[in-house]
Amino acid sequence: MSAPRILVVDDEADIRSTLKEVLTDEGHDVDIAADAAQARLARTRHEPDLVLLDIWMPDTDGITLLREWSKAGLLGCPVVMMSGHGTVETAVEATRLGAFDFIEKPLSLAKLLRVVERALEAGRRKRLATRALVPPLLAPVGKSRLMQGLREQVQQVAGRDASVLLLGESGTGREAFARYLHSLSARAERPFVVAAGGSLDERNAAERLHGLEKNGAIDAGLYEQAAGGTLYLAGLEDFGPGVQRVLLADLDAGSYTRVGGHHAARLDARIVSSAQVSFDLSGENEPFRRDLLSHLNLIVLRVPPLRDYAEDVPELLRYYVDRLVDEERLTFRRFGVAAQNRLRNYPWPGNIRELKNLVHRLLLLGGEEEIRLEEIERELATQLPQDEPLVKQDLLALPLREAREAFERAYLQQQLLLCNGKVGQLAKRVGMERTHLYRKLRSLGVDFRQSADD
Repeated sequence: MSAPRILVVDDEADIRSTLKEVLTDEGHDVDIAADAAQARLARTRHEPDLVLLDIWMPDTDGITLLREWSKAGLLGCPVVMMSGHGTVETAVEATRLGAFDFIEKPLSLAKLLRVVERALEAGRRKRLATRALVPPLLAPVGKSRLMQGLREQVQQVAGRDASVLLLGESGTGREAFARYLHSLSARAERPFVVAAGGSLDERNAAERLHGLEKNGAIDAGLYEQAAGGTLYLAGLEDFGPGVQRVLLADLDAGSYTRVGGHHAARLDARIVSSAQVSFDLSGENEPFRRDLLSHLNLIVLRVPPLRDYAEDVPELLRYYVDRLVDEERLTFRRFGVAAQNRLRNYPWPGNIRELKNLVHRLLLLGGEEEIRLEEIERELATQLPQDEPLVKQDLLALPLREAREAFERAYLQQQLLLCNGKVGQLAKRVGMERTHLYRKLRSLGVDFRQSADD
């Protein structure tokens, strides 16, 4: 297993140096911070297993920082407070805010090590208990501002029984957010049922959705299975005209009748749906009925691509390692710092799904406990098609000259589209002399439809 990581926050350089040396000798990985700003930055880089936090610091005192972390829900590990001028009131306040213990300066190293060991053990027990009680991905992972904001949005709308449409690229975890929303709603104890667009067509839509009565036997449909709970319509872009007609009639009526049945039943399920980020919400340019869309998009939430919150990649890697080791009894491995930094700068065209698959593949293949940069490069070498949009291209995998050409080609192709293929407009837009631009386009193999004369 990987060594516990301890964050030491103290404005005295001698104390930071001493604690780093002692704790490193004890087999721990140690990060140090001289003030609250450095402490916040250290937490974004590496999630600690324990924080040793000085109370009296020049910019933001330890109690204020502890209160900040507590309010933001960031006390995922034990915090031990340190002070040379402690009072009973300070100790009580620290404990109220969630501190594990309080030790006085000058530090007794023997006592400190005992407290550190107890705190780490308490943290391990808490993680094991949490892992056993909380279903996987109940709360989507990520401490970035973007993910915290999205979770807050979900929390705000969960209590309202309104339809929600989740927009995002494939693999971004739209279903995970739909399940999270369901788990926070008043319907949490009732079923969460998935209806994938690809599994419904004009011939089977009514039977699949309404259910079937035949010869006295009842086959419950998706509405009935989701009664009192949530029906998740996955991939609206895959719902054909016939399926849309059935859905619209049911949502307009608020009821349905089983195929072969005679009695209408109330449609008692909250509707949450998802669609690709390019889905047209106006209903004008998509083969999707605007009147049906009005039932589904009362609230619209956008699930970002992983490349937009890449600072969460290290935490996601650790999360999936722990989860897969527990679920599939795979041998534990950890990502080295260089490997984590490489993956933070990878564009993740397949988003969360691609990250999970990468972790799964590396654990299945096995190897040394530390996953190094060289292994990551081998895995990424054949993963990314070169015709991906610019933001999804892994330019770090290319030599400098090829990376520059790939960037210039993608950049000019996108700019040319914005200029409707007119090279004259393109020259003005990108600030290049027209003759030089023609040579550049030809050398990069960019197909331009209209000349400057147009």
